[in-house]
Amino acid sequence: MSARADQATSRADKARANRRRMRAAALALFADRGYASTSMQAIADEAGVAVQTLYFTFGTKRALLSEILDIEVAGDEEPVPTLERPGVLAAIDDPDRERQLREQARIAREIYQRVAPVLQVVANAASADPELAELWETNNTQRATVMERLISALAAKGPLRDGLDTAMAIDIALALQSPEMYQYLTKRRGWSPSRWEQWTADALITQLLPSR
Repeated sequence: MSARADQATSRADKARANRRRMRAAALALFADRGYASTSMQAIADEAGVAVQTLYFTFGTKRALLSEILDIEVAGDEEPVPTLERPGVLAAIDDPDRERQLREQARIAREIYQRVAPVLQVVANAASADPELAELWETNNTQRATVMERLISALAAKGPLRDGLDTAMAIDIALALQSPEMYQYLTKRRGWSPSRWEQWTADALITQLLPSR
């Protein structure tokens, strides 16, 4: 590799590290002070960068929070949609329906362990900020799209519980795997994430599949 290529790689690595540091600073301040009370200057100070760098990198505070949310949901910086990720595809393709539902609960638990603080920031700010309300609705719509694909795959593999159609099954799954339910049980009632995962998997199986 040439010296010029080495320098380009080094600059790219530094830029990624700076971007991560700015995101981490923003999330810490959003969670501590709230979204509305956190200024871009405060984020820049916390990250140890000039505020101009923060604006140049993200543009707006809303765009910064949106990127944090996307990356925490994904668990990495790769631009791969949820429905194209290996774990979700494996659950969709799994012929064992109980195993699919347990895998859904596991994936949801992993995501919520990462993203719950960010979702709380968005939810708290949404009522007073139209842009954050739009971000919250976008997140809910994306979650519904993923659930529709999962439950449609489940229904294609065999009958649902007696009297249950696919639309209602999707609604039940969305309710059981909602971030509000996760937050309530883990934060308010003291459940561990693993206990939430087990309960959610059992509830999905009981509510969606015919009794044995």
